[in-house]
Amino acid sequence: MTTTDVIQLEADGLSVVLDPRGAGLPTVLHWGASVGRLDAAALGALADAVGRQSAPGTLDAPWQVSLAPAESDAWSGRPGLQLRRAGVQLHVRWTRVEIEASDAACTVTAMDEATGLVGTWRLAIERGVLWAEGSLSHGGAAGSPPIEVEWFELTMPVPSSTDHLLAFDGRWTREKRPVIIGMPAGSTVRQSRRGRPGHDAPTFFLASEGAPTWRAGRTWGVHAAWPSDVTYRVDRVTDSVTLLGAGEMLRPGEVVLAPGDVYSTPRIAFVHTEEGLDGIAARFHTWLRGRAQHPSSPRPLTLNTWEAVYFDHDPARVTALADLAAELGIERFVLDDGWFAARRDDTTGLGDWTVDRTVWPDGLAPLAARVHDLGMQFGLWFEPEMISVDSDLYRAHPDWLLHDPRHLEHDAGLSWRTQYVLDLAQPGAFAHVLGQMDALVTELGIDYIKWDHNRDLVESVHDGRPGVHGHTLATLELMRALKLRHPSLEIESCSSGGARTDLGVLEVTDRVWASDSNDPVERQDIQKWTGLLLPPELVGAHVGPGESHSSGRVTPLSYRMATSLMGSAGFEWDILTCTDDESATISAFAQLYRELRPIVHRGVTVHPELRDPSWRVTGFIAPERDAAVVVVATIASLEDARPERLRIPGLDPGATYRVRVRREVGEAAHGWITPPWFTSAVELPGSVLEQVGLQLPTLWPVQAFVLHLERV
Repeated sequence: MTTTDVIQLEADGLSVVLDPRGAGLPTVLHWGASVGRLDAAALGALADAVGRQSAPGTLDAPWQVSLAPAESDAWSGRPGLQLRRAGVQLHVRWTRVEIEASDAACTVTAMDEATGLVGTWRLAIERGVLWAEGSLSHGGAAGSPPIEVEWFELTMPVPSSTDHLLAFDGRWTREKRPVIIGMPAGSTVRQSRRGRPGHDAPTFFLASEGAPTWRAGRTWGVHAAWPSDVTYRVDRVTDSVTLLGAGEMLRPGEVVLAPGDVYSTPRIAFVHTEEGLDGIAARFHTWLRGRAQHPSSPRPLTLNTWEAVYFDHDPARVTALADLAAELGIERFVLDDGWFAARRDDTTGLGDWTVDRTVWPDGLAPLAARVHDLGMQFGLWFEPEMISVDSDLYRAHPDWLLHDPRHLEHDAGLSWRTQYVLDLAQPGAFAHVLGQMDALVTELGIDYIKWDHNRDLVESVHDGRPGVHGHTLATLELMRALKLRHPSLEIESCSSGGARTDLGVLEVTDRVWASDSNDPVERQDIQKWTGLLLPPELVGAHVGPGESHSSGRVTPLSYRMATSLMGSAGFEWDILTCTDDESATISAFAQLYRELRPIVHRGVTVHPELRDPSWRVTGFIAPERDAAVVVVATIASLEDARPERLRIPGLDPGATYRVRVRREVGEAAHGWITPPWFTSAVELPGSVLEQVGLQLPTLWPVQAFVLHLERV
């Protein structure tokens, strides 16, 4: 319906209240916890209740903040939208505002009559997440001056009682490091300028009342569903509300609208909970699991060959790996980098997606057939967005690089991984990659693509302008095109580990690789914090060799397996070198994973609070609350000789549960004091498990065990 009254969007425990009665765009009076469905009189009273001034009184600051806060509103923070015309900042005046609203969604359209520019803002509550997106259309007459979009960010106000801000930082092999600070004063921006979110991507801005905790606390957050350059922003100004927002980070001249052109923002997710960080995770997990394309089949136990063979591809040895993998219970076999033309190291071959017949004289068809005959899925590694200078593709099309040509003359001390970026916004480049990948998927019956992306986009130029925006759209379209041709194909987003794990790339992929680190101590935190956005079935978590190739740390097999169980499990290990005992444990783990994954991959993720910083505990409560899996681990020595009790939230307090340690992964070493429940199963009410808890054993450093709870 079209309306000029105060508007309420209400669904899934969220409320959004907009006031369109003033000049310009509607203002946001409330978004967050549900206030219940209100009638017109109550909505009008709500507007009065949060009002700052009464007419005819005036203010020198915004009475309320609009969907696109601007200087013309007396907003002193960062504008929501910034435009240029002829090199000069363009100030717009939104008039002729029209609003279409339903119970849980609305669309606001407005025009700047001086330029013909039409802006659109869309809000919709979907399964507990408030999604916002916008677009700008240059509706001026032919010959009108072009308009440059500097930025178009979606924002929402949060209470000024929020006093802490959480985001992520990180590096290669240590992604998703939480950074928690006091709410900064003024306008604060964090940006990614890597052509991908990056290992150090903020991923969120989460504003909380008090320091954020997992199990309690009012929290508001924003996430940009965009697998490229992004801006996160918070404005804490003293004369208005606090504002959270995000959008695409555009370089100067990247998006310039001629008459008839349209720019659309990425989708921006806003979330709110009264239940701490676990509540934020629950909002995102529920939304993701409700998508039509969300993986519905059991997540296969995977073996990836990278840490088994690296570039040393010997068909007989790789086939032997596949044979043993099937024998031990592996369900998906993935051949990693090194299979294509001239690819004997990481300096050559990218862009030539044809099989290297000097290494694979019969091609990959015999291996793919063998893998399928063994009852496993077959996967293959690609890096479709990249090109090597030493490649047939570059020699034929040097003009297809997404770079200023002078970039090839960079300082010899900079390697850029000895590779460059292929401009997929070039139709010829797009068709080349799609054609070669499609041919291999068809010929080999590829079930799964590990889609890698191993360098930042630097000095990216397309037709003389910055090219990251167009390249990103083309990359997403390439993924869509492959899946349209091969509906059962699954794609994993790997970006030298976890540098591209956002909800935008997951619109067209089915799994992410959380990190190139298989060190389980690092993985405990990487997977925990990745899980703030993504449920475990979407997060690759593999068992590596005893000595991690990324850290040199040596860890027990039981610890590596317990950590892998927290995600979409697999192996990245030369299992041909395993002892008989290790092979038997792998086989037992495969059976355990198949038994427990319906709980882990459907369950509600919980993080019981423990005081000692050496503990890492992650639980998964089945939706029916009839079962749970809890992974308990240490990353260092414990502070106390008598550890804390583990209280498990989320269970049915009136039910009785059988609690047992699943020892298929091996034993967890601990001190000589052993609680009775740790050696033999015990039955306890859910109320006792949540309110009293289990006395934990004094685990040694870098030890873990798996708890399995079943309602009796």
